[in-house]
Amino acid sequence: MNGIGISLTLAPELHVFASPALRHRDAPAPADGTSSLGHVVESIGVPLTEVGRLLVDGQEVPAAHVPRDGEAVEVRPVSRPQAVPGAPLRFLLDVHLGTLARRLRLLGVDAAYENEDIGDPALATRSAAERRVLLSRDRGLLRRRELWAGAYVYSDRPEEQLRDVLGRFAPALAPWTRCTACNGTLREAAKDTVVDQVEDGTHRTYDVFAQCTACDRVYWRGAHHTRLEAIVTDALAEFGTPGT
Repeated sequence: MNGIGISLTLAPELHVFASPALRHRDAPAPADGTSSLGHVVESIGVPLTEVGRLLVDGQEVPAAHVPRDGEAVEVRPVSRPQAVPGAPLRFLLDVHLGTLARRLRLLGVDAAYENEDIGDPALATRSAAERRVLLSRDRGLLRRRELWAGAYVYSDRPEEQLRDVLGRFAPALAPWTRCTACNGTLREAAKDTVVDQVEDGTHRTYDVFAQCTACDRVYWRGAHHTRLEAIVTDALAEFGTPGT
């Protein structure tokens, strides 16, 4: 090796992960002759979950390619919508994404959520065991080898997080079919069957109820329904009709 290194061009979408020195076109990056291109990309801060095509001198290569001095490398982002082969599309969210989890469930998307910090190894292992796409803002977590699939959540604002995930994965939407508390499925509940589970005023005021088949939580169109309806309406308008 003569120490020339490679020239690296990151897609603008990936600049958030890299130092300012690596954000301009044809930025110099080291190549030791033994590390894979995937390792090089991760070493500069970009999780491979966010990487789409890798081009070397204009030709697509796998992440296992070992770059050599003088090669020009282009790192492109994942395509959208992103296909997740081999399993029904399901998500797992880390402890910091509770609001996003509830909004995905509101739209009928299967979104498991850890409301306690169980640690990165356990989260990655659950992702693999249940074949769920792990959503996180933790770059280190997304680099764990045992992870089945993952995606970085780019914003810290729930409304932008939701648009990001829906736009990236295009899940089928089925609003009002999942429990926002536990992710279980909802069923219609007759008014007289929930009398012992709601306040007297609620029972007198409302006639339509739903109940979670997993945790028995009861739902009705209460004071927060207008706000939730707006979330559902906006999501359907931008990302599709129910069941598509």
